[in-house]
Amino acid sequence: MRTKKTTSFNSGGRQGGFSLLEVLISVVVLSIGLLGMAALQINAMKNSQSSFQRTQAVMLSYYMLDAMRANRADAIAENYNLAKTCVVPVEGGSLVSRDRHFWLQALKDNIGVAATTCGQITCVAATSICTVRIYWNDDRGTGGAGEQLFETSTRM
Repeated sequence: MRTKKTTSFNSGGRQGGFSLLEVLISVVVLSIGLLGMAALQINAMKNSQSSFQRTQAVMLSYYMLDAMRANRADAIAENYNLAKTCVVPVEGGSLVSRDRHFWLQALKDNIGVAATTCGQITCVAATSICTVRIYWNDDRGTGGAGEQLFETSTRM
């Protein structure tokens, strides 16, 4: 009669599931990682908004300069000149007053309705150079200063 040989692969130790401490540590590590990802997402959104406002300022300065080029005689005569103002003026009957009204309204609509969103136009008749300045508050952007200024100058 033959005897049967049995082989045991058990090394003597007992392997069980995860301990409660291991699960707790992994949950903490995962939570810290997710919080880091959320912080990155928030900063990305802030900087995206800041970039959008800067792009709008560029486009709206060109918008006003194009309107002034279409009405070059009034621009050179300094009729478009506008001191720094943060209030949308009432739409008047002239082309100049309508252009300034719609430009400042577009600033408020696209950059921000806050009292810090302002516009300024300066034309010098002697040199035919006109400058458009746009001011707004960008303290939400990371590392950004509170008041931003975008300035564009051109010869009419």
